[in-house]
Amino acid sequence: MKIFDSHAHIYPAKISLKASASIGVFYGIDMHHDGMPHTLNELSKEAGIEKTLVCSVATTPHQVEVINDFICKKCGEYENFIGIATLHQDTPDPEAEIERVVGLGLRGIKLHPDFQHFAIDDEKMFHTYGILEKKKLPVLFHTGDKRYEYSNPRRLMRVMEKFPDLICIGAHFGGYSEWDEAEKYPKHKNLYFDTSSSLSYMPVGKAQEFIEHFGAEQFMFGTDFPMWTPKEEIEKVLALGLDEKTNEQIFHKTFEKLFCR
Repeated sequence: MKIFDSHAHIYPAKISLKASASIGVFYGIDMHHDGMPHTLNELSKEAGIEKTLVCSVATTPHQVEVINDFICKKCGEYENFIGIATLHQDTPDPEAEIERVVGLGLRGIKLHPDFQHFAIDDEKMFHTYGILEKKKLPVLFHTGDKRYEYSNPRRLMRVMEKFPDLICIGAHFGGYSEWDEAEKYPKHKNLYFDTSSSLSYMPVGKAQEFIEHFGAEQFMFGTDFPMWTPKEEIEKVLALGLDEKTNEQIFHKTFEKLFCR
């Protein structure tokens, strides 16, 4: 069975340890890895992962171009990497940067409202969402965290109502630590989810309920590297006891539909 990872972070060598450590502090966990591209590449190969969607997040506007150039460069160095870009809510000309990253071959956008300190449904983002909707570029949103309101699932629901053709991916089963809110998402052809940073925290049986309710075709496997080890994350999905057809959908078919066109 093919396995594709839809959610992994990488950082330049000079900041990788600091960036990884800061994530650990933010979530109050021990980080497993350093966030280096070569580390991800090695661990992914050991786990049998064929393709990995890589990203990073800009916490200031001036970081956007630098990060997007870095992601593009690493996708050129590692043939198994597929890149998505970052934007910032205060990017001066988001349309120009979106055009630029499309030209670089990046295939979507990653936004982390809790790190970037903006609400998913902040109206100042609507212009950007409209551009991404027209471009048919998927947007991977960090969603959910009981400590913050920025990424509450209901905010993504509002964006979906306003931009029904925007391809939205709600990371962490659509609502890390806010599973009750995530269950309220409407079924929607353009709303997808990933499995990253969730299976160790969800109530027993909840993951299976989500997959059955929304449909396996809306889910993708994700590791959230460097927080977790790819091989162990694969084992967590397999431990759900899903049938072969469902596993194939989650491990590669949905990914291929969105990012391998």
